[in-house]
Amino acid sequence: MPVIDFGLDRLLNDPVLRQPLRGRRVALLAHPASVTADLTHALDALAALPDWHLSAAFGPQHGLRGDKQDNMIESADFLDPRHGMPVFSLYGEVRRPTAAMLDGFDVLLIDLQDLGCRIYTFITTLRYMLEAAAQHGKEVWVLDRPNPVGRPVEGLRLRPGWESFVGAGAMPMRHGLTMGELARWFVATLNLDVDCRVIGMHGWQTETAPGFGWPLGERSWINPSPNAASLPMARCYAGSVLLEGTTLSEGRGTTRPLELFGAPDIDARQLLARMVALAPQWLQGCHLRECWFEPTFHKHAGRLCQGLQIHVDHPAYAHAAFRPWRLHSLACKALRQLQPEYPLWRDFAYEYEFDRLAIDLINGSPLLREWVDDPAATPGDLETLARADETAWLSERRDFLLY
Repeated sequence: MPVIDFGLDRLLNDPVLRQPLRGRRVALLAHPASVTADLTHALDALAALPDWHLSAAFGPQHGLRGDKQDNMIESADFLDPRHGMPVFSLYGEVRRPTAAMLDGFDVLLIDLQDLGCRIYTFITTLRYMLEAAAQHGKEVWVLDRPNPVGRPVEGLRLRPGWESFVGAGAMPMRHGLTMGELARWFVATLNLDVDCRVIGMHGWQTETAPGFGWPLGERSWINPSPNAASLPMARCYAGSVLLEGTTLSEGRGTTRPLELFGAPDIDARQLLARMVALAPQWLQGCHLRECWFEPTFHKHAGRLCQGLQIHVDHPAYAHAAFRPWRLHSLACKALRQLQPEYPLWRDFAYEYEFDRLAIDLINGSPLLREWVDDPAATPGDLETLARADETAWLSERRDFLLY
């Protein structure tokens, strides 16, 4: 079996690699999945080394240790009880670090497990920290981890003016990069004057079965955020996250969040039949199953819903063929055709944005919503838009690949 070393493991195991950090003040940006091969949290493992002074830590959305379950639940700053260092929240009173937060270190280590999806807010936090480091003359080391859904690219690119905390840049929904590669892209496209180095992985298999990006059988899955409970969820997420901008349940309040969807007032069998009739090619690479579920919290809590579960741990799974963004877009289109007056789009303050619909923020423009709502628009129309964006991104990202 091939052996994979993540960036954190390499830094811990190689004194020569750590030499430039000797005697310097070091800070760490991490979350619950920031663990070593033996599942020690990065904060504990790094604090145990005598080479440097670990002077501060930062936590992104959901917290350094993963304390907040739902979206838009803020974390406070605190003093770490084990190591006595300040832990600053980047999802509390601020989203960007303040000058005072940056005063306490010379080098920032970033060790964040991503899900390969533009909307995942750890990408935005990465951007904000790189920008702050450039402004204040701080050095950044990104300890790289796998993109668990591998290299496939899918979805419309974020349009100019649609940047937000869930849209850090003009990439498609599935970007196919690691956090280290994304850091290189941000530095280049934002013209950042920052000393940023990536501690790359050794042995990452980007397209090898059965993990197709995630080292199954070699590394345990640790939830990077509370509802990112499994590799199947990660595979579905670039599509199922669209449901956060709809009135359909994305399965929060069940044990399979973001792998299923539904509502009390839809006919799942009819919905699937319409999806198949509209664009069967968008449903390849997975198995769709009608299901019933009753969320214990969140949308439709305590109400019996019927819907569909997307199985990507099934023999039908085909990594290159599975296109979750198209699948979920198609579900919205099919529902709009079946029930034209269905109140599909959820109107609420999403990530503290009050003047734009959540579905538009999530998708990085109104284009998807407009396609769903236009009775004359066909799957071919969306395919043309998406294919152009995907092709352009595949070309653009080539210069930033490390593996």
